[in-house]
Amino acid sequence: MTEARIGVIGLPGSWSSEALADEVEKKTGRRLLADMSDAVFDTADRCVMCGDTNLCDLDALIIKKVGREYSPDLLDRLELLRFIESTGVRIFSKPGSIMRLLDRLSCTVTLRAGGIPLPPTVVTPSIERATEAIRNFGAAVLKPMYSTKARGMKLIEDDGKTNIAAEVKAFQEDGNPTMYIQKKIDIPGRDIGIVFLGGEYVGTYARVGNKDSWNTTINSGGHYEAHEPSSEARRLAHRAQALFDLDFTSVDVVEGQNGPVVFEVSAFGGYHGLKDALGLNAGEKVVNYVIEQLKK
Repeated sequence: MTEARIGVIGLPGSWSSEALADEVEKKTGRRLLADMSDAVFDTADRCVMCGDTNLCDLDALIIKKVGREYSPDLLDRLELLRFIESTGVRIFSKPGSIMRLLDRLSCTVTLRAGGIPLPPTVVTPSIERATEAIRNFGAAVLKPMYSTKARGMKLIEDDGKTNIAAEVKAFQEDGNPTMYIQKKIDIPGRDIGIVFLGGEYVGTYARVGNKDSWNTTINSGGHYEAHEPSSEARRLAHRAQALFDLDFTSVDVVEGQNGPVVFEVSAFGGYHGLKDALGLNAGEKVVNYVIEQLKK
């Protein structure tokens, strides 16, 4: 049993956070699951307290969840984690790396600048330009800058009946001043999550949608299945994750008729998919990886 003092940043009561904390306890004999919504940063004492624990006194932190939903508030919590990192605590994955993934546009810019193929996408605050893009695409998915699992997304089709401009205006007024408009691409009933740990391939799961939803997310009735990706998809996912310097990540890919394209790279996802589809314990793998890294 290692003497390393390792904490988990997550959500008490959440399956993946609790499972990860359990794995840390098995390996170290100590269990700490810290919720960043309870964190207190004291600049005079140079400490970040969660309950009675100064997180700056630990050897390492593993970030599983920084909050329940993606939002700009999470950036503030990551800043506190960045301070903890500055005191010498090893953090997996680095807060600075995760920051580049919370905002959908930041992720997209990094992927596209890195030459990663994506679905055709237009970003604009203009209702007129957004309407034009949807007409050019034929059908598009409007996505909030901060969201996961298709929350807040809106499908708009140019079917000759829909008032596209009115739908776009409603989406913008619902808290989306700058609109992210992505062409709806045909997918073979599934998209896949290709998982990496320390840059090494772990496995792939598929999210298989039901026939009543346009997306494949578990929240919309989809389910996980094991999947063997094409070598092209696997190479593309490896290139995509390498742009972000993450310790654990899942790359969302669609294997389309014209080759694979990437939807996004996740800083937190993959635990449920690996367990349900492949029977793999992601928490155990991550903790073993962290302990090995601490020895270096």
